[in-house]
Amino acid sequence: MPVAVTLDDKYVLESGRVYLTGTQALVRLPMMQRQRDLAAGLNTAGYISGYRGSPLGGFDQALWQAKRFIKNNHIEFQPGVNEDLAATALWGTQQIHLYPGARYDGVFGMWYGKGPGVDRSGDVLKHANYAGTARHGGIVALAGDDHMAKSSTTAHQSEPALIAAAIPILHAASVQEYLDLGLHAFALSRYSGLWVAFKVLSETVDSSASVYIDPHRIEIQTPDFALPPDGVHIRWPDDWLGQERRTLTIKHPAALAYWRANKLDRLMMGRPDARFGIVTVGKSYLDVRQALDELGIDDAEAERLGLAVYKVAMVWPLETEGVTAFAQGKREILVVEEKRPIIEQQLKDALFNAPADRRPVVVGKTDERGQKLLKIDGELTPFEIASVLVARFGLDGLSAHTRQRFESLQRRAGRQVRNESGMARVPYFCSGCPHNSSTKVPEGSMAMAGIGCHTLAINMDRNTKTFTHMGAEGAPWVGASHFSDMPHVFQNLGDGTYFHSGYLAIRHAVATNTTITYKILYNDAVAMTGGQPHDGNVRPWTISQQVHAEGVGRIALVSDDPDKYPAGTEWAPGVTFHHRSALDDVQRSLREWKGVSVLIYDQTCAAEKRRRRKRGTFPDPAKRVFINQAVCEGCGDCSVQSNCLSVTPVETEFGPKRAIDQSSCNKDFSCLNGFCPSFVTVEGGGVRKGKADKKSAVATTEPPLPAAPVLPMVADKPYGVLITGIGGTGVVTIGAIMGTAAHIEGKGVTVLDQLGMAQKGGAVISHVRIGASPEALHAVRLGAGGADLLLGCDLVVSASADALARLEPAASHAIVNTHQTITGDFTRRPDLAFPAHTLRLSVEAAAGAEACDFVEATEIATALLGDSIATNMFMLGYAYQKGLIPIGHESLEKAIELNGAAVAMNTAAFRWGRRAAHDRAAVETLLAPAENVVPFRISRTVDEIVASRTGHLTGYQNAALAERYKALVDKVRAAEQKTGKSGLAEAVARNYAKLLAYKDEYEVARLYADTAFQAALERQFEGGYRLRFHLAPPLFARRDPKTGHLLKQEFGSWMLPAFKLLARFKFLRGTAFDPFGYTAERKLERALIGEYETLVGELLAGLSASNHDLAVRLASVPDDIKGYGHIKDAHLAKARRTQATLLQQWHNPEAAKIAAE
Repeated sequence: MPVAVTLDDKYVLESGRVYLTGTQALVRLPMMQRQRDLAAGLNTAGYISGYRGSPLGGFDQALWQAKRFIKNNHIEFQPGVNEDLAATALWGTQQIHLYPGARYDGVFGMWYGKGPGVDRSGDVLKHANYAGTARHGGIVALAGDDHMAKSSTTAHQSEPALIAAAIPILHAASVQEYLDLGLHAFALSRYSGLWVAFKVLSETVDSSASVYIDPHRIEIQTPDFALPPDGVHIRWPDDWLGQERRTLTIKHPAALAYWRANKLDRLMMGRPDARFGIVTVGKSYLDVRQALDELGIDDAEAERLGLAVYKVAMVWPLETEGVTAFAQGKREILVVEEKRPIIEQQLKDALFNAPADRRPVVVGKTDERGQKLLKIDGELTPFEIASVLVARFGLDGLSAHTRQRFESLQRRAGRQVRNESGMARVPYFCSGCPHNSSTKVPEGSMAMAGIGCHTLAINMDRNTKTFTHMGAEGAPWVGASHFSDMPHVFQNLGDGTYFHSGYLAIRHAVATNTTITYKILYNDAVAMTGGQPHDGNVRPWTISQQVHAEGVGRIALVSDDPDKYPAGTEWAPGVTFHHRSALDDVQRSLREWKGVSVLIYDQTCAAEKRRRRKRGTFPDPAKRVFINQAVCEGCGDCSVQSNCLSVTPVETEFGPKRAIDQSSCNKDFSCLNGFCPSFVTVEGGGVRKGKADKKSAVATTEPPLPAAPVLPMVADKPYGVLITGIGGTGVVTIGAIMGTAAHIEGKGVTVLDQLGMAQKGGAVISHVRIGASPEALHAVRLGAGGADLLLGCDLVVSASADALARLEPAASHAIVNTHQTITGDFTRRPDLAFPAHTLRLSVEAAAGAEACDFVEATEIATALLGDSIATNMFMLGYAYQKGLIPIGHESLEKAIELNGAAVAMNTAAFRWGRRAAHDRAAVETLLAPAENVVPFRISRTVDEIVASRTGHLTGYQNAALAERYKALVDKVRAAEQKTGKSGLAEAVARNYAKLLAYKDEYEVARLYADTAFQAALERQFEGGYRLRFHLAPPLFARRDPKTGHLLKQEFGSWMLPAFKLLARFKFLRGTAFDPFGYTAERKLERALIGEYETLVGELLAGLSASNHDLAVRLASVPDDIKGYGHIKDAHLAKARRTQATLLQQWHNPEAAKIAAE
């Protein structure tokens, strides 16, 4: 039954069910504590502090978004400069009654930090925990662990560090338990006087669920425990040995008494007298239940097998009375927990002295013979747990149904699914990211990485090696420099890390007089975790003052706009200012400085620019880049210069060219530095809206929406949807929409977003599970073969091994967007081909070809709605209409409305997806090109190629040149026919035409004067705009004094009539009156034509069936000659080396054959 839902429900409702994320549950938790205190007659306040980091990277943002709710509950949120200082501030909140002037009865606190933050805070955690909490205060410490190191430099487990600080550790299994156990955590902290740690995994905090929030769910029982007269709480004065004695001999027993009294470790399945027991905790509990579900073991079957499951909620110290009672009568106990054995060791200790007849075998990481059982590294999966359970039970003890289910599970998990293409979607710098430029180093230099987005440079051609933990950047070189002949290194240091702790590393380098240049990358935001503001006043000029005061002798400021600083800005003495175009020169100068130097690179984070522009708080220049594909040579220098993912490949009749993805472009403009005349900037106007945009009212009603499909049922078993896509494109939003819609319909739902560093263009995978009720759902992650639907918003991620493993032939369906979105590899490998066919085959092999539906969703959605961001919602509508989403369209559209972001566009995209699923041809008809626009087509046969190139060469020069071209191709065709093979004529047809039509000044002018250029502009832009051309005319352009290369200049719109005029003089090409023909570049281009004709003649003279393939390769060498000026020279040099190697084989085939063997 649909229910009324608002986005504020998660924080304002006091009963019933709400849909929220794990992060939002942690935001709600302190508000619930305040409300419980008020009901108990206590006037308390709350304080939250810590430092962001995955899996708690978005916790601070969620708190800011809920600011009015937490303020209304007297909760103060104050991010820490770093984790240990934040923890110290929490310690202070427990001391308010030790000073005069307390305004509240107590302050409850919440600290947060990822695993490395727990480690660096060990000193204060132990001090504060030993000192204790206040009677009406209490501290819950959120310890974020990344068991698979997806967003961390270590695969982290915080328990050992927390145990060292004597802090009890709770591990919630679900979003629901974040609320339930969270309230117990505060109560436990108050009762025992201890800090209480709350282990947080991405599996839970990054998931969403529909949960119960009734205020009376939690009834706290006070234990019958004899506390000392002076209590267990913080006091002053205090003595250190007294703190230790109180913590270990009173507080810990008090905590265990509380746990027993509230029965928080409990039997979850089976009978107490079962012969086989499983003891588990947190995420592993859900994995155990999912494993049992996969095996078909329900409560009745568990009783028949003699199986019982006991769930521990407090990892350490283990409450042993309950678990030893559970152990009574058991023959064996299997402990299931991830990472190192914390519970297992405590349970073995607890049972060690029990009588032999009452002491079960305890296994976990190892079996009773010390052999490995459950792995100690990485994470556990339901299949691994199921395999161990079956091995311990023995197949004979299982029912035929369970054996059959296990065989099916083995088959699914054991299927060899892999991405045969070799292409992967890995994190990369965003379009326009400052690090695209700032992380470059001069030839001969090396850089070191640290913590931050800039770490991605390790995997690029930036000669960046090694990294260190946060705040120690540069310190490894302090040690290594004594034993190395390398005189200098660059050390990348993000501005967030600098403020967190990196400043001390610079002090250390100065103190040791180490020769090093710190590149402080000032991005004006904490980019890595979502663009949060700095936790204090960090500005380039204050950085300069600080490092100067520490003794740094040379400071340079490099920026994309070095003139932006107001007059009177107080910089440190001696700071020099440079445009980013001079970065290489500045770095070469700094590496000669003896001692510590600092380069401050100031450019705002590209993703943050985009966010601020949407809010109208950052300048948005009315300027966009456009590439004239006819002029473009596909050389890739624009990608080399910009390292930008918005420079995308486009297949054309004349080979791969480049285009600018206007939807993702962040207006960095560094691609303009590519040495190529194809770049145009469009000033004014705007990107043309989609065909459905201007008549949005019509778009949502005409053509009519198809009838609603029959929806999948979830009554008998949960339904699994795997959503795959690219970070930053709205994939997570699709999962959130589905989750909210399922909640509206009263269904149970969980959504797990696997992000990692996906916001940097990496892979995003969301696991959505929908059931009849929340109780029907266990593990939030889909297991092997567990996806009923793959909703593939990106072809590359859809064909990844992780995604393919979730598919099962005859059970799964796949709807996949076929748009060819490049990966970061393309920026360094301009000729990289997108393996679309191989990727499709991989998906079909995993799901079955008949269950797959491929659609070019990005092209359709962008054409309809003017922005590629509409793609994913289009895909959701498409899948819904195919009957593969178990949620009604009314609820889905209501969820889109509640989300509040671009509601009209997203609703339209959803509906257009429905229409396309019903009648794709009809929708594609609406997108047909306007009149007088020639449909795009690539020639495939030799006849088609010759016809295309003949027309092109006639326009390029005249019919005589076209006839010269045809004559040679015809000669090749005749010779090739005698060999009975094909391919040589095609190679010559393509490459000879390319050499004949070299792009000189006349040709570039003709291609700009062509009406096709204006038509292409008008298809992409609208409104009154002006054009600026970026050219380096050989006869007029200045040269770089260092490299000797021509420098590009900007030219205004007056160039269009100039182009038209110049194009008329093409008849001068190659004559004595050609002023451009005397340049070395033009002479070389004419020479290449003659050389190629000679080469083809030589190939035809010796052509045979045996050397035909080699002839094709030789005839294709000009395909590698691309670009203009010095770029073309470099490609030509490489092509000549290739040709020389191949000619050597041609002239000496026997030697080549021997070498190959």
